[in-house]
Amino acid sequence: MFRSARMKLTAWYLLIIMVISIFFSLLAYRGLTTELQRGLRLHAFRDMAYVERPERAGETPPSRDFTQGPMAFRGLPPGILAFDRQLFEDARRRVVLQLIYVNFGILAISGMAGYFLAGRTLRPIETMLEEQKRFIADASHELRTPLTALKTEIEVGLRDKNLDTELAKELLHSNLEEVDKLKLLSDDLLSLSSYQRENNREFSNVALGEVFDEAFGIVKALAREKEVEVRHALDDITIEANRQSLVKLFVILLDNAIKYSPEQRIVDVGATVRKNQAVIKVRDEGIGIRAGDLPYIFKRFYRADVSRNKGEVSGYGLGLSIAKSIIDIHDGAVDVMSEPDKGTTFTITLPLRHKKKVL
Repeated sequence: MFRSARMKLTAWYLLIIMVISIFFSLLAYRGLTTELQRGLRLHAFRDMAYVERPERAGETPPSRDFTQGPMAFRGLPPGILAFDRQLFEDARRRVVLQLIYVNFGILAISGMAGYFLAGRTLRPIETMLEEQKRFIADASHELRTPLTALKTEIEVGLRDKNLDTELAKELLHSNLEEVDKLKLLSDDLLSLSSYQRENNREFSNVALGEVFDEAFGIVKALAREKEVEVRHALDDITIEANRQSLVKLFVILLDNAIKYSPEQRIVDVGATVRKNQAVIKVRDEGIGIRAGDLPYIFKRFYRADVSRNKGEVSGYGLGLSIAKSIIDIHDGAVDVMSEPDKGTTFTITLPLRHKKKVL
């Protein structure tokens, strides 16, 4: 599809370029022929003036066969303005040939350039469509798992002739868990779409300490369940950011650090100011990430299962994608250092003042 579109776009480029080239060639042809006629008439005028001079000793007057031209200078006798028609026709043919050669050259060069530019123009669209196809395929795959489990449990329950109230409650409880998974997935998909689409969020002065407290309140139950201690050393730092997005970022990083940490471990959160930027670090003592997985951890639905298979961890691999989108809308950067079985450190750099300031 894109190859055909690229050829059509190249053809349109060529058509536009050649129309412009031919138009200017016609203008050039008209201007050159007019100047050529003027030059030949002036030359003829000088020759005739030389003939009318008194002959000097040893001088031979020039002899030239002139024909009358259709154009003449006003107020001068036509005979004086005659010029060599054959010479003019030869020069005119050379001008036409040169213009044809130039237009063929423009056609060849613009054809190659147009094909290249058409590819450059269509490549972002092709990439976007490919990402959309992958997104739909991945989302469909992730949705299919809880839906299949939900459908299977209901069918088994309906076929069970001995289904009593207690078993029905267990079945409904299991179904509710699958529904919660579907809701979590749909919420994450909506969040990801929202952060990738909207870049005009409202920014205001936000204290990192307050953001951390709000985010920790959301993950406190998980930390208590795994007996993970979350320590923080946040300086009194205020940055210009979208508060809701920043809370979501802290929740994702803390949730990941706690989920992938064994019981009774420590998660450290710190922030400092460096060169008008806030540098936030979240370090855990978890199972770590292999070096081969690090380039892909911010991709949608990617989960480093090979390096993180020491326990069942809920989630669909969308958290870090959402985190990366939040960092991007704040014009920030993220760096990850990890070593299997020793832990992972996320370093997020955010500007203290945002370029798109909306108060």
